[in-house]
Amino acid sequence: MSDLFQSSGLESSAPRPLADRLRPQVIGDVVGQGHLIGDDGPIGRMLGSGRIASMILWGPPGVGKTTIARLIADHADLEFIQLSAVFSGVADLRKAFEAAKARRTTGRGTLLFVDEIHRFNRAQQDGFLPYVEEGIVTLIGATTENPSFELNGALLSRAQVFVLKRLDVCALEGLLKRAELEMGANLPLTVDGRDTLIGFADGDGRYLLTLAEEVFSISTDTPLDGAGIAGVLQKRAPAYDKSRDEHYNIISALHKSMRGSDPDAALYWLARMLTGGEDPLYIARRLVRFASEDIGLADPTALMIANEAMNTYRFLGSPEGELAIAHAVVHLATSPKSNAVYVGFKAAMRVAKETGSLAPPKHILNAPTKLMKDIGYGDGYTYDHNTEEGFSGQNYFPENMPRQNFYAPKGEGREKPIRERLERWEAIRRKP
Repeated sequence: MSDLFQSSGLESSAPRPLADRLRPQVIGDVVGQGHLIGDDGPIGRMLGSGRIASMILWGPPGVGKTTIARLIADHADLEFIQLSAVFSGVADLRKAFEAAKARRTTGRGTLLFVDEIHRFNRAQQDGFLPYVEEGIVTLIGATTENPSFELNGALLSRAQVFVLKRLDVCALEGLLKRAELEMGANLPLTVDGRDTLIGFADGDGRYLLTLAEEVFSISTDTPLDGAGIAGVLQKRAPAYDKSRDEHYNIISALHKSMRGSDPDAALYWLARMLTGGEDPLYIARRLVRFASEDIGLADPTALMIANEAMNTYRFLGSPEGELAIAHAVVHLATSPKSNAVYVGFKAAMRVAKETGSLAPPKHILNAPTKLMKDIGYGDGYTYDHNTEEGFSGQNYFPENMPRQNFYAPKGEGREKPIRERLERWEAIRRKP
């Protein structure tokens, strides 16, 4: 089978990008995805059994999704047809399916690879179903977005989802060594320069090879160090999309780092969001929510600090106001934690919906008129300030409703004395 470069209609003698020249020719040459393509991996087992199922390959750019699909087709002796959801429409799909039908009558199967499959709308995704079910095509879709959110449930039920990993330093170093063998020369880089080059790629193997090809073209008498590389190459922008999966992943990471009382990790995820272009006010709103939900009365100042950080940012703007948000992140991460009010409030809301319109007990009802007094409003009410403990222990729940315990302070931070007071009051309440 011809490779992708040749199938595009270009002559084999035409100049080819380094990334294309180094495209793996066998599945074992793919780097960084051993958890999938190894002998014990799900794709490796498929190849070993000769039974290839439809699948969705989910992962960041430049980690081998297209290459794996092509090599699966080679291994299984299937015709490899590639479409991009960015450039293809219904007519292209229909043409591919009709060709696959005809090919099937000759005894040859078809592997249809659809890049950026999440860009097809729901109706277009539904169009795959009969052809996949009848075995006319084996579908491999590639996506950088979370399939759970972007793909039809019907399509997901007919295809296995495999997650490809961002390439680590070891895998990227392996690609650089292959590039040096291909070029017959070492990259003109110091150890620091080589590390910087790998860091610039941000886990994208294709982008790394593009950068390496540019480095090979540089005329230099001395190897370039990290500063030298930074002066001639463009660092890849971190993957971050304010409206998609990465956005929710990183705000979750920030939230959980603060909940886990790790200010260093929390500051890192804050910085990741800010450098990715996130709206600082969105982050500030999340901090206010966190202060109320995860810290509560363990540190009542947390909510005030989170609100003040938001107000400070509104007053100063970027970049000065971002420091106030960082102050709040560190305060929240290092504060004692308690979700007792959050849990108690949810429980109270649930019981309130279940109990309907129960009236308060008469002894705590106001009696501004004679009629109200005559029918018992306010009878038996004890004014707590006049008691020895400043606590009467009277019942304030509806008369026909058993006493409930919604708020259970955990004893962290300022909730410790609150818990002690509640325990003392409960003891008074139980006295005959």
